[in-house]
Amino acid sequence: MSEALSSQKSESDVLVVHGGTPLSGALRVRGAKNLVSKAMVAALLGDSPSRLFDVPRIRDVEVVRGLLELHGVRVADGEDGELIFDPANVESANVDEINVHAGSSRIPILLCGPLLHRLGHAFIPDLGGCHIGPRPIDFHLQSLRQFGAQIEKTPQGLALTAPDGLRGTKLELPYPSVGATEQVLLTAVLAEGVTELRNAAVEPEIIDLICVLQKMGAIINVHTSRVIEIEGVPRLKGYVHRPVPDRIEAASWAAAALATGGEVNVIGAEQAAMTTFLNTFRSVGGDFEITDTRPPHDGRPGVEGGIRFWHPGGELKAVALETGVHPGFMTDWQQPLVVALTQARGLSIVHETVYEQRLGYTAALNAMGATIQTYRNCLGNTPCRFGRRNFHHSAVIAGPSKLHAADLVIPDLRAGFSHLIAALAAEGTSRVYGVELINRGYEDFEAKLAALGASVERP
Repeated sequence: MSEALSSQKSESDVLVVHGGTPLSGALRVRGAKNLVSKAMVAALLGDSPSRLFDVPRIRDVEVVRGLLELHGVRVADGEDGELIFDPANVESANVDEINVHAGSSRIPILLCGPLLHRLGHAFIPDLGGCHIGPRPIDFHLQSLRQFGAQIEKTPQGLALTAPDGLRGTKLELPYPSVGATEQVLLTAVLAEGVTELRNAAVEPEIIDLICVLQKMGAIINVHTSRVIEIEGVPRLKGYVHRPVPDRIEAASWAAAALATGGEVNVIGAEQAAMTTFLNTFRSVGGDFEITDTRPPHDGRPGVEGGIRFWHPGGELKAVALETGVHPGFMTDWQQPLVVALTQARGLSIVHETVYEQRLGYTAALNAMGATIQTYRNCLGNTPCRFGRRNFHHSAVIAGPSKLHAADLVIPDLRAGFSHLIAALAAEGTSRVYGVELINRGYEDFEAKLAALGASVERP
């Protein structure tokens, strides 16, 4: 192992993976990471307590909980993943305490609208998150200014005030960004007047956030052609909500089953939000079976639905796919699936159109024996916004390739899980460094691996 690799990750943050064993068994996914943290922020807007069920035990939830508690929100644990939020005593937080969370999450930017409504001011520390591209907050700040916020740069971050309150406005996104859409929704619901957002994101988690806000008393209309209209209301109450299941985690385990030649039953996964992934999974040569949830009836116990994924045997087939905003193929699905594509016969093509630096993880796969070439050209059906900007955002995967063990350093959350899948599929023993990053979005992933028969251990 190189000195550079040793310096990046310590022995306390490593998972030893003995590869070559097909995963087999069942696991359960909870509420979507991309909804749960935003619903937690939404609790700030209510004047009565909120209850959120099926909350996963992941690092991002801990970060948001810490930020809410710093601002006076009382957060209590209920049974089996329930969180209860009491925002009765929202208060200003100490800048130094907020900065403890700097680099841990990009969620603080989404607290700005709710805090401006509740307190008249807010503070944003330096933002972290996965290093998969610049992910600028320019539109967040621009939209907050259009709502009436004043923003001052300080040595610690950005200080926001709203001396005249927040007012509805008309905005149009240059790209249907999920984060920017969430920002507008969380700010507009209590702003005076009507807000119109064009070119909005309409992912299932966005629609679920709209459901949360509607339960609180918001008036939000989702029109055709990605137009969302929000009519500001004077007050919001708390909510009671069970979030949509995590379609990213479900797809990650599906890809792991395919790459290792195994079978994984993902309890809680739902078909509707995963239809694009399921079509691609079947095109590659994987198979799946969907079980619908059945309530108790005539004394018989109920059944929680899910999706069982498996490798049916035979060769996998190469595919061409292009990531995109919903209802396209989700960018967070491509990294785990690419590991399975290294085992498919022929040339698979991936065109990444959401994050310009999301293919960097393929270098580690090549070091394990994969044959993946990245390109600056758009190899999809249509040119994208990265095509003329010198980013390696397309890849050609030649397979099947025999993967062998290696020492791996996790660069970001989704790439990290892909590295883990590759280690599980490879022959030999790999050491995966930086596994704490995986805890940001995958609940109890080590326990789930053990339940699926994986041979993994801490050194």
